[in-house]
Amino acid sequence: MERTPAPRWLDDREIDVWLDLVRLLVVLPTALDRQLREDTGIPHVYYQILAILSEHPDRAARMAELARLTGTTPSRLSHAVASLEQRGWIRRQACPTDKRGQIATLTDKGMGVLESAAPGHVAEVRRLIFDHLTADDIATLRAITGKIVPHLPPAG
Repeated sequence: MERTPAPRWLDDREIDVWLDLVRLLVVLPTALDRQLREDTGIPHVYYQILAILSEHPDRAARMAELARLTGTTPSRLSHAVASLEQRGWIRRQACPTDKRGQIATLTDKGMGVLESAAPGHVAEVRRLIFDHLTADDIATLRAITGKIVPHLPPAG
């Protein structure tokens, strides 16, 4: 009978870091969502979708790519994009090279919403995160997230 190896328990330092990270992962999205809802009436996920599209060429991206970049499932993204479509902020169309795929495009109206929401959102991100970090801290945080994110499973 093969024995299962003993668990590699976290040491005290790792526990402290883990608990801080868990708190960050729980509290930060809630705080950002609250700020956006109070200031603009839109949830953080909608803002993310608009912001990501605004950075793409022609303000357009395949839905599958958009789901990956937002870290959400294709079905959740589809629901969010349908709501954004109803508001006239996004337009969806069939992909010309792959009829199964869809392209989401940020409309001028959606860009206006993003431009209106961005200053308050960026101020909140700065207040909660970047105002507490040095340039070296930011570089270290980037290096750390760059090591962790590639090993996360895809959404869904």
